[in-house]
Amino acid sequence: MTDVTVVGAGPTGLMLACELRLAGVDVVVLERLTEPTAQSRGRGLHTRSVELLDQRGLLDRFLAVSEKFRVGGFFGGVHKPWPDGLDTGHPYGLATSQTDTVRLLTERALELGAEIRRGSEVVGLTQDESPTPGVTVDLADGTNLRSRYLVGCDGGRSTIRKLIGVGFPGEPATVETLLGDMEATEDRETIAAVVAEVRTTELRFGAIPDVDGKAGVYRIVVPAEGVAEDRTTAPTLDEFKQRLRATAGTDFGVHAPRWLSRFGDATRQAERYRVGRVLLAGDAAHIHPPTGGQGLNLGVQDAFNLGWKLAAEVNGWAPAGLLDSYHTERHPVGKAVPDNTHAQMSLLGTDPGPTALRELFAKLMDFEEVNRYITGMITAVDVRYDLGHDIGHDVGHDLGEGHELLGRRLRDVSLKRAGRLYPLMHHARGLLLDRTGRLSPTGWTDRVDHVVDTSDELDVPAALLRPDGHVAWVGDDQADLLDHLRRWFGTPTA
Repeated sequence: MTDVTVVGAGPTGLMLACELRLAGVDVVVLERLTEPTAQSRGRGLHTRSVELLDQRGLLDRFLAVSEKFRVGGFFGGVHKPWPDGLDTGHPYGLATSQTDTVRLLTERALELGAEIRRGSEVVGLTQDESPTPGVTVDLADGTNLRSRYLVGCDGGRSTIRKLIGVGFPGEPATVETLLGDMEATEDRETIAAVVAEVRTTELRFGAIPDVDGKAGVYRIVVPAEGVAEDRTTAPTLDEFKQRLRATAGTDFGVHAPRWLSRFGDATRQAERYRVGRVLLAGDAAHIHPPTGGQGLNLGVQDAFNLGWKLAAEVNGWAPAGLLDSYHTERHPVGKAVPDNTHAQMSLLGTDPGPTALRELFAKLMDFEEVNRYITGMITAVDVRYDLGHDIGHDVGHDLGEGHELLGRRLRDVSLKRAGRLYPLMHHARGLLLDRTGRLSPTGWTDRVDHVVDTSDELDVPAALLRPDGHVAWVGDDQADLLDHLRRWFGTPTA
């Protein structure tokens, strides 16, 4: 029996495997496809994802294959300059192909000792208590695999979600967009001019040149004629040409497609992220339109929240309710993203009402505070977890009370002796950042590091950080610290 089976070797599943291996948890990743897909739908890593890569020592690998971008707002076709004062030490995003993201995370998972089995399709699932509590998955080749826990990271049409009977309510697609990478015979200047003209009225249209560094290859986005009855069937090149001619008056001479796909504006969310020993993450837990480029980021951040909690459960030190806090914390975040993508799709409309609304919204975003709010929402740096009830304790400070840092992730602050905060978090452990030199996590040193240092950017005596970088406690009282260590990191060792 292995510790954890992860179903799905996309960015979410691979990030989860990395997090679990950092805690010494045995992990097997099952992937239906025999080879990584050539499709690169998710091309942007937002600020919070950049931060978590830095927290795990992976950022340099991604910087080597990415370009930085600084677009503020980035909401419903409205782009503004990057806002001043966004609470981050990494004020940028990364243009990274999804194929590179998968490759780099695969390499890291294998380095850490995860096992990845491609060509392994799950067709059945059973949870039981005998001979020891666990989950058994049946594979299409007639074999099976048993583990203590299982996490479905297998996409919007998740087999795991269906097998455990979790509802996936939401809104069906009302519009559909075609997406694909292909070559074009039309010259670059003409394509750029046509795109600029069409986008004055139709923002669901575009042609990005030299996509993922491939000279002459364009990423084409164009509205579909309607919503396909079977959205699992990829569009044809002829369908692309017809829609290009209908929308732009020319098909640019597109040919030699690398891949073709379609997406709609459906929004759905799993009713529960956990059923017994089975959990859901990424698109298996939520789907939404790709407006704002949030989908891949949302899934990777699910994994970052879940990984240390599931590892704590496997390793036997998790306090009561810690694993359930994954649903409590991430389900509201998973709901907020479909909500904002609904709003963005409304702004992208071509009718007079949406057009007027978009013009008004663009003016509002000229206010720095509005731009900063929208950018913080899209990039996920504004995520704040309610720590008052998520692990079954009343700690005396709901979100409306207590210090403003509680529940938020701490940015990469500069330290006087250690240099930066994030390199101290590469091993996915808790961290007591102590400016007083009088506190101690004695009894939890196998789970929590203690750093005595000062910072001009941190105006608290001390802060207790969870392995995902969110602040669980601030203060200077040792007895109060011990209480919160128990609440987040379980029973102390002798």
